[in-house]
Amino acid sequence: MPGFDNLIPDAAQIRKEAALKDAEKADEYVRLATAADAEKRALIERLSKPSGKSEEEKIKLAATIIQRAVRNGLTEVLVYRFPNSLCTDKGRAINQMEKGWETTLTGIPREIFQLWADYLRPRGYRIAYQIIDFPGGVPGDIGVTISWDE
Repeated sequence: MPGFDNLIPDAAQIRKEAALKDAEKADEYVRLATAADAEKRALIERLSKPSGKSEEEKIKLAATIIQRAVRNGLTEVLVYRFPNSLCTDKGRAINQMEKGWETTLTGIPREIFQLWADYLRPRGYRIAYQIIDFPGGVPGDIGVTISWDE
């Protein structure tokens, strides 16, 4: 039958086109992964520095968070979650509950601890920093919880 050669493409040509499509997909994946990594590094850099908020702004924010939790019948609230890279030891001292673990905090996590020490602890609030996930079996993100129950 004449014309079938034009209807059915050559297998070698199809393999070549498929390989090009796979290469395009791989390039797109690398581009997206690189952009996500850069975004994550920028976020960590921003979080590792002071927030720039005044003491009054920080106190008002803490009061708002606590009051909202109380209205919802809670006795504790997760106030912050951050990557372990914001600790000088990647969260090791927190995970081991070592004395002086708070000295490993940097940036905003350190500000939260200081806000608690200066204003919330004297009013009976407790604070807990704990590893809240273990990707691949190693410490991951750290959660900060404020509580006020007995």
